[in-house]
Amino acid sequence: MGAFKSASSALARLAMLIATVSLCGLVVCLAWQVFGRYVLNASPGWTEPVALTLMGIAALFGAAVAVRNETHFSFPTLVESAPQNVRVGLKAISRLIALGFGLTLCFYGFELMADAWDVPMAGAPLPEGVSFIGVFAGGALIALFAIERLLTGDPETEGA
Repeated sequence: MGAFKSASSALARLAMLIATVSLCGLVVCLAWQVFGRYVLNASPGWTEPVALTLMGIAALFGAAVAVRNETHFSFPTLVESAPQNVRVGLKAISRLIALGFGLTLCFYGFELMADAWDVPMAGAPLPEGVSFIGVFAGGALIALFAIERLLTGDPETEGA
């Protein structure tokens, strides 16, 4: 179980790095869009679809790490107000809810990505399916981290 937790911790750090880089890329895309529109008077068409793709990656990868740290889908008010003997069951239910959402995002994100891969993205020289990578991969990470919590219990304070 120690190797699984170590690998999961490394994956969470990588997911947070990807989310951070995506968020920085989103800021650069939007800044370039504003500069192009108001300074150059020629708004670049690629910035909006790329920014939306980066936003999806940042949001869902960040949400996955939050599921691992149990700061997302954890229902803390309900759990903390419940009697001690009920808390374990409530935590298991919240982890199962996160697992269900993660699997759903992963499955349908893959369906959308595969279905739109042959369609050119409007305004950007990429396939439209790229815009669903965040939904697919973020859902997979959410499911994986929910499984980790189901198997290993409460997160340790490790900073990841």
